[in-house]
Amino acid sequence: MSSKQKRMIIRIALSAVLMVVLHFIKSEGALRFALYMVPYLIVGYDILLKAAKGIIRGQVFDECFLMAVATVGAIALAIYDRSGDYTEAIAVMLFYQVGEFFQGYAVGKSRRNISQLMDIRPDYANIEIDGQLRKVDPEEVDIGTLIVVQPGEKVPIDGVVEQGSSSVDTSALTGESLPREVEEGDEVISGSINMTGVLRIRTAKAFGESTVSRILDLVENASSRKSRSEDFISKFARVYTPAVCIGALLLALLPPLLSLMLGNAPGWETWIYRALTFLVISCPCALVISIPLSFFAGIGGASHEGVLIKGSNFLETLSKTKIVVFDKTGTLTQGVFEVNGIHHNTIEDNLLIEYAALAESASSHPISRSLRKAYGKEIDRSRVSDIEEISGNGVIARVDGVSVACGNDKLMHHIGLEPIPCHSSGTIIHVAIDGKYEGHIVISDIVKPDSAEAIRELKASGIEKTVMLTGDTGRVAEEVASSLGIDEVYSELLPSDKVDKVEELMAGKKDGSKLAFVGDGINDAPVLSRADIGIAMGAMGSDAAIEAADVVLMDDDPLKISTAIRISRKCLRIVYQNIVFAIGIKLACLVLGAFGIADMWLAIFADVGVMVLAVLNAVRALRI
Repeated sequence: MSSKQKRMIIRIALSAVLMVVLHFIKSEGALRFALYMVPYLIVGYDILLKAAKGIIRGQVFDECFLMAVATVGAIALAIYDRSGDYTEAIAVMLFYQVGEFFQGYAVGKSRRNISQLMDIRPDYANIEIDGQLRKVDPEEVDIGTLIVVQPGEKVPIDGVVEQGSSSVDTSALTGESLPREVEEGDEVISGSINMTGVLRIRTAKAFGESTVSRILDLVENASSRKSRSEDFISKFARVYTPAVCIGALLLALLPPLLSLMLGNAPGWETWIYRALTFLVISCPCALVISIPLSFFAGIGGASHEGVLIKGSNFLETLSKTKIVVFDKTGTLTQGVFEVNGIHHNTIEDNLLIEYAALAESASSHPISRSLRKAYGKEIDRSRVSDIEEISGNGVIARVDGVSVACGNDKLMHHIGLEPIPCHSSGTIIHVAIDGKYEGHIVISDIVKPDSAEAIRELKASGIEKTVMLTGDTGRVAEEVASSLGIDEVYSELLPSDKVDKVEELMAGKKDGSKLAFVGDGINDAPVLSRADIGIAMGAMGSDAAIEAADVVLMDDDPLKISTAIRISRKCLRIVYQNIVFAIGIKLACLVLGAFGIADMWLAIFADVGVMVLAVLNAVRALRI
């Protein structure tokens, strides 16, 4: 609890005690007025000052102005009718400050939670100079610099482990509680915490482009993108507050004047009291505070789960999603090609892999990397010569003096051989040695472990259609879609074809429903921008995809898509609950106040009570 909040508690408690004590002390006239002004000013002096400053600046119609007018008016009425009853004015200010305290506590709590979740900004980076570690500002570290991260320290900049092994805690980034093991050659992302061993990391990005900077930028700028609900509340408050002030003025003047015209007693005290009650009831704090707080808490709760939502407008759009369209590679699959089978080979599996890996050793293509990974040994380039790469077909090379052809069926036809067709899905690498067909290797992308469950969760959460778009062949695409339970699949698409297909799907959707596209590659950026809501895989996704997306999943887990949708729907439910509750109670109490049924005490509940309940309801959005 802050020192400001502690001082507020002392003021509230002291004012309440003095009000109770004064109730038992008999006093009259100026003395009674002076005594009762002590607790009133103790609890309300700051509200009166804010109201005065608002009037001077021309910003009249706010809650401080309403409270000041209502309480000062109540005191003036007590002086006018010589009742000496200043208790209501003190009580209104007292309970208003209680409401303000709860509101401040709730807002502070949500901000602290988000601050703790996003407490990932590194203070320094360690650079080793002459055997000594020197702490420098991460923004001063160039790409390619070797930095040292000791146990307990944050990784300041994205990079690759050059020396050492350790466990790293990525929970603040991904929401994943289990630490991740890293060793030489592994990528590490900034903002994660090194837990056990010393790591020497070669930086791959500048600090401003690293994961931690992107996350902080996304969260800090999220509040600047307002939802339609927030815009409605802002516009509502700008019209509503002046309207109720005018209404209160008319309530104080018209009935007495009409009564005078009819020859009756005007009853100024009664109608002014009702007008003051009307003002207290009308204060729009519950709406103005709780609606933005609901979205703020929703974005904070999502970030705790490793889902970064760039603004409350996207949170609102996400809640209306009914169609989810997926890219395949890197989204539903790992984007890592591996050898999954060796068929029709006449020599040993390991020997076939060895020849293929050596023949492909000069290539940086993912297929070549997967062959070298399957071989599992250091490549001896001295064994390979006369490498001839035939574009789009494969490679012909001499390995240990023997001619090795490694590629697709077109390459086999090129050298005069008939390849044996394969019925497995994936990329088929045919291998011929010394002009003889020796079999083929099946290389395929691996489906992510949670992809099938992610599709089931989406359907369980009310998603009406799931679609997969891919540049792969029809057979591979159909097999992946069928295994995951995806409703529709479109294959052999270029990036421009994906945009066209998304536009076609958007044209056919129901009114009010939204389409989300989930992708990770640089070629997905146009589609992410075109969809109603773009969702990018953030850990391994390209910078262009993350920049174009509206929602970023920090651990590349497709299960987080349904989590994000559930968070958005819960947040919007809370927003609508607060709008209906606050406006409903306000309108009912305004009518009761205008007819004299509601007094100041009910007015206090209508203002402070509704605000406290709405704010506490908004804070629920933090819990997922």
